[in-house]
Amino acid sequence: MTTHLRILAAGPSSTIQDRGRVGYQRYGVSVAGAADPLLHAAANILVGNRPDAGAVEFALAGDSLTVEGGPARVAVAADVAVTVDDQPVPAWTSLRLRDGQTLRVGPLRSGMRGYWAVQGGFAIQPVLGSVATHVRSRLGGLDGGLLKAGDRLPLALDEAPDQGEATLDPSLLPARGGTLRVVLGPQQEYFTAAGLAAFLGEEFTVSHEADRMGCRLNGPAIEHARGFNITSDGIPLGAIQVPGTGQPIALMADRQTTGGYPKIACLVGPDVAALAQKRPGDRLRFRAVEAEEAQRIHARHRETLDALPGLRRSAGGFDLHDSTRLLGFNLIDGAVTGWD
Repeated sequence: MTTHLRILAAGPSSTIQDRGRVGYQRYGVSVAGAADPLLHAAANILVGNRPDAGAVEFALAGDSLTVEGGPARVAVAADVAVTVDDQPVPAWTSLRLRDGQTLRVGPLRSGMRGYWAVQGGFAIQPVLGSVATHVRSRLGGLDGGLLKAGDRLPLALDEAPDQGEATLDPSLLPARGGTLRVVLGPQQEYFTAAGLAAFLGEEFTVSHEADRMGCRLNGPAIEHARGFNITSDGIPLGAIQVPGTGQPIALMADRQTTGGYPKIACLVGPDVAALAQKRPGDRLRFRAVEAEEAQRIHARHRETLDALPGLRRSAGGFDLHDSTRLLGFNLIDGAVTGWD
């Protein structure tokens, strides 16, 4: 029997993602891929996968799943509570689950998105070289859609080997701040000096109209100088369009391939992920950098990704029922009263 993970309950926006469907945007195919490549890579590295292997991205709240078949090794990269058979286990640590055991990933305590990966990845047929899910076009993933209760995810590895587990300290990862770096253009001439000053000098708030396709921001209206329509051209990751409302829209992983609103700026790559981790109501500002600095930022980000395997540490043989481990938790639910 092929080992599967059966989804008992799915988060509101859980999908399978890898590095994305690269090379097909010219044909009208959206790239998709992980909204936060750093956390996506961390989850994969914890279970010994390639950093860009397919893993599950969830938003706001995670998934509950049961192993069917041989043992499976999983890891969760997110600030969440995790349980196995209702017993607390650590995030950022790989776990070998036996047939019939249930993993539950709770709501995110911080950030907007998290990831869980399984050793060996999923036995899912790639579409145009990628298993990334693009829901609007129904490409990739499991039938092109969001994960839902009852789905069975086939695993490429029938039985995870019995080996020591790995852990990673998330405090070693780069912090994400409230100022996002951009390179102005390619159509900054479509905006007045006052519009550019408002974009770079004022504060914006993430609106509730934010998903994997785009993130609409609320703030001061950005004034156009030459109207708000251009001949449609390509949309790079992190492009910031400004429609007639004057409110900017940052285009994210599931963005459309072309667009006809002028683009005031483009987010520097790592800061696209920083925006993807912000929740509605979060505040942010923009800071312009030159192309040369943006290239240096990209190079440092690539070095961070390449260095992730070196941050992984041995967690030893993790035993869910180890008595010392259990004594480290407060297993009483409710108020606890003590005496001096």
